[in-house]
This record gives sequence, C-alpha cells and structure tokens, in this order.
Amino acid sequence: MNLLDLIIAPAHAQAATGQPAGPGLMGAVLPFLILFAVMYFLMIRPQMKRQKEHRAMLDKLAVGDEVITSGGIAGVVRSLGESFVTIEIADRVEIRVQRGAVGNVLPKGTLKSA
Repeated sequence: MNLLDLIIAPAHAQAATGQPAGPGLMGAVLPFLILFAVMYFLMIRPQMKRQKEHRAMLDKLAVGDEVITSGGIAGVVRSLGESFVTIEIADRVEIRVQRGAVGNVLPKGTLKSA
C-alpha cells in the first residue's frame, strides 16, 4: 500500500453479470405518456371545448340576432339556411356567409349604439 492509495481508491474489477440493466419498458414509455397527457390537457381538450361552444352558439342562432363574422363584419341575421346565413350589414345591403363564419353573437342593441 502506498500513499497514493490513501488518496485515490484503487479500482477493482467487478464480476461480470448476464446483461447490463436497461431502463425497461416502463422507463422508455413513461416519458411519452406524460408528454401526451400534458399535450392533451393544455392543447387538445381546450380546443375541443371551444369547438363545442361554437357549435352550440351556431345551433341557437336566430333571425334578428346581431352577429360578427370571423372576417369582422357586423350585422343582423335576416334569414337562416342549413349551411348559409344572410346578414344585413347596412340598410338593404345583405350578404350570405357560411354558418361557420359567424364568430360571435352580440348582445341586443350593440349595433344601434355603435
């Protein structure tokens, strides 16, 4: 035994085992499951909730409602079709847009005050 052995521990060979231990199936799959769960709760679920609310708003759409389209045009609903809505944007000026293009329903009297 020399002085260097007191400072640095000597390395000894280990007995050979069958196979080196890997992370296993759970260790490899668990990070992906956690990543998917985080993406689901932060991205997918809120988007599905917004789509459901938008669909419910479009189903409740009625003649006389004041709306804003996704393009920013404000007007009053004059007629409803199965896939199109006719919106009056000025006196005797009407446009037809797809039902999905209606972005928001405004409270009654909003366009009169503007």
